[in-house]
Amino acid sequence: MYLNKVILIGNLTRDPELRSLPSGIKVCSFSIATNRVWKDKNGSRQEAADYHNVVVFGRQAENVAQYMKKGNSMLVEGRMQTRSWEDKQSGEKKYRTEVIADRTQFGPKGGGGGGSAGASQGAKGKQEESGEVDSIEYPEEDINPEDIPF
Repeated sequence: MYLNKVILIGNLTRDPELRSLPSGIKVCSFSIATNRVWKDKNGSRQEAADYHNVVVFGRQAENVAQYMKKGNSMLVEGRMQTRSWEDKQSGEKKYRTEVIADRTQFGPKGGGGGGSAGASQGAKGKQEESGEVDSIEYPEEDINPEDIPF
């Protein structure tokens, strides 16, 4: 059995670019940066970034191009594919490895929980002025597992 599966979570390094194939199918290409952190043999903290080219087709391509921009967080699930072509100017063979996305999911927006940044900033300012902070009050008694409906 063989498996070609990629799952990436990272930030867009550039705005998505939307194009159309001659058949009319939309194609969106963009790049995602991921990072990794480790300690070297001396115990020093090291960090490195990797950059991944991503291509998405169809309705998902239109959604990515419309709603995503440089710096946004995104999850991409798909497969690796390497394509090749001849450079028209130099005549040499070029290669490009890309993630062909089957599924994309937008990450959290900056500035709070899902609303527009302006709305969350306004709510935050009102909380700071009044000194009130929303909190969850948990019951003091233990939860009986038999009361859970599933």
